[in-house]
Amino acid sequence: MTTEALNRRAVVSTLLNNRDDLLVVTGLGSPAYDVMAAGDHDQNYYLWAAMGSAAMIGLGIATAQPRRKVLVITGDGEMLMGTGSLATIAVKKPDNLTIAILDNGHYGETGMQLSHAGQGIELHRIAEACGFDSTLAISQMSDVESLRDRIYSEPGLRFATIKVDPANQPRVLPPRDGVHVKNRFRHSLGFGTI
Repeated sequence: MTTEALNRRAVVSTLLNNRDDLLVVTGLGSPAYDVMAAGDHDQNYYLWAAMGSAAMIGLGIATAQPRRKVLVITGDGEMLMGTGSLATIAVKKPDNLTIAILDNGHYGETGMQLSHAGQGIELHRIAEACGFDSTLAISQMSDVESLRDRIYSEPGLRFATIKVDPANQPRVLPPRDGVHVKNRFRHSLGFGTI
C-alpha cells in the first residue's frame, strides 16, 4: 500500500471520467479549479465565496433530483467549516449523494496553513459517526477508480477522504459569474432561468 499522497488533478479527472449525467458541486478554490481542469460542463455547480456550503448544496440538489447521481468535490478546509452539515445529511440519507474530500491537510486558499485534517482529524470518521452508508479513506488511485465505479453503479450515501499532495496546481478558473453558473445548471436540468 502506497503512503504517497495522490495528484489532485489525476484524482478529479478519474472521478469525472465518462461522467454521463452526473451532477457535480465543487467547494471553493482548488476543487473548483480541479473540476474545471477536468473539463467545464453545464452540470458543474461551482461555488465562489461559500466556504462550508458545498455538502449542503449537494444535499439540496440530491434531494431535488433523486434520480440523478450527485458528487460533491471539496477540500478538507472547506469541509471542516461545514462539519455540522454531515449530521443533517446523514439524517436525510439521500441514496444518490457522494461527498469526496480532497484532503491535502492544509487551508490552500489562505496561505497553506496546516488544517485540522493535517493535524490528525479524520473527516471520514466524523461522517461514519453521523451514519453515512459508506465512509472511505483513500490513498491509492485504484481506490479512486473503485469509488468512481460505485458512484455510477450503486445507490448509497458515501463519504470519501482522498489524501492528495498539497502542491499547488496552476489555476484553471471556472466561470465566476454566480448567476450564469446557476442559470446554466438549472437549464441543463430542464428548468428556466430565474
